[in-house]
Amino acid sequence: MAKKHAAKSNGKNGNTKSRRKVPRGVAMESFLIHGSHFTDKWDFRHHIIPPISSSVTYRLDTTERGTRGFQEYASGKATRKNPVYIYDRLDEPTRGMLEDELAGVEGGDCCVAFATGMAAVSAALGVLLNAGDDLIAHKTLYGCTYNLITRWYPRLNIGSKLIDLNNTKLLQKTITPRTRVVYFETPVNPTMELIDIGAIRKVLDAVNARRKPEERIRIVVDSTFATPYCQRPLELGADLVVHSLTKNIGGFGTDMGGAVIAGAELEGQLLLYRKDFGGALAPKSAWPILVYGLPTLPLRLKRQIETAYQVARFLRSHPKVARVCYPGLEDHPQYELAKRQMRDLHGEFAPGNMIYFETVEHAPGHSENCIKVVDWIAKHAYALTLAVSLGQLRTLIENPGAMTHAAVPPEERIKGGIAPNGIRLSIGVEDPKDLIHDLEQGLAIAD
Repeated sequence: MAKKHAAKSNGKNGNTKSRRKVPRGVAMESFLIHGSHFTDKWDFRHHIIPPISSSVTYRLDTTERGTRGFQEYASGKATRKNPVYIYDRLDEPTRGMLEDELAGVEGGDCCVAFATGMAAVSAALGVLLNAGDDLIAHKTLYGCTYNLITRWYPRLNIGSKLIDLNNTKLLQKTITPRTRVVYFETPVNPTMELIDIGAIRKVLDAVNARRKPEERIRIVVDSTFATPYCQRPLELGADLVVHSLTKNIGGFGTDMGGAVIAGAELEGQLLLYRKDFGGALAPKSAWPILVYGLPTLPLRLKRQIETAYQVARFLRSHPKVARVCYPGLEDHPQYELAKRQMRDLHGEFAPGNMIYFETVEHAPGHSENCIKVVDWIAKHAYALTLAVSLGQLRTLIENPGAMTHAAVPPEERIKGGIAPNGIRLSIGVEDPKDLIHDLEQGLAIAD
């Protein structure tokens, strides 16, 4: 029987208001198809498919109405209750409906959508950090996030420390009076390491109990790999969740987007940040994610997880594969954590569709076989595609050290567990036999 989604508050993280709730008795799969039916974003009672809005600016009935709308946004206290539509970059109905559904499935009070995943990461951190503050992040990060934190934030006098966040004693030692954010991905891109959200929450609760409310440390989790189908970090103790909507949530590789889901107290600041920095998700991109991406997310992930199990088991048994990291395998070093933390909307174990593996090489630090395998697949495979990004219908393969994480210095990649011979697989919806056949053929050419 489908588990009904009952979002709840987490008083420990500073948000004592109740989380946004899905209509009583409705399964989340149904909610992702039908939404709220009645919404203050748009009157679409006669539409089976929500309409797309294509207006940059909106007619205002009175000067007073326009003034009220601008003042709300300028104050950083705007909410989407009884919205005043003025200008697309501030708010508009199609994007607003998508945001309502994302907030609902994550169990958050609000969602603010952005043009890309990195715009969402920048906004989540941007509303929490001031000059002179520090953030602590996990030692392994997506390349662009690493660049944001280590290249751009020092210019703003924002410090950062990258550590192993699974070492809670080290986290306790690293926290200073300037620390305001703990940031991490889980599962980690690309190594599929997991971070224990509840353990981080416990450490920060003890620290925050001795701090003023405005100085408390927030947890920001990038949950792109898991999606809200496999993991809902707010329920586990996070304060903010970020997603690249371009990936599994969008699902079809046609539109870019990002989202931040948070407590009600941050909604105005996130909207103000989007207004002033200009990274709004276009309604023409929000619409396909709302109409095609979210409603099919459970169907796609169920199929992709089933296939990922089969592919991961094949790779684990192959003599030319040195190591496989997939949270669904019993020999994953954090298998028990995965079973606790990665649960689908029915409460069943849902380890996701991402796999990381390493090829056998002649010597440590080499990547000759890895490159041979990936290049063969790029030229000859039928069901595998050499391409970055992830979460699409097609299975995508890439070498993170040479591609998505190239911005991270080589020595930092090694510290973070990103090996030169590492390969990242984003499993699609193809027949698993075809994927395994292509991988078998590709691995056959390795020395």
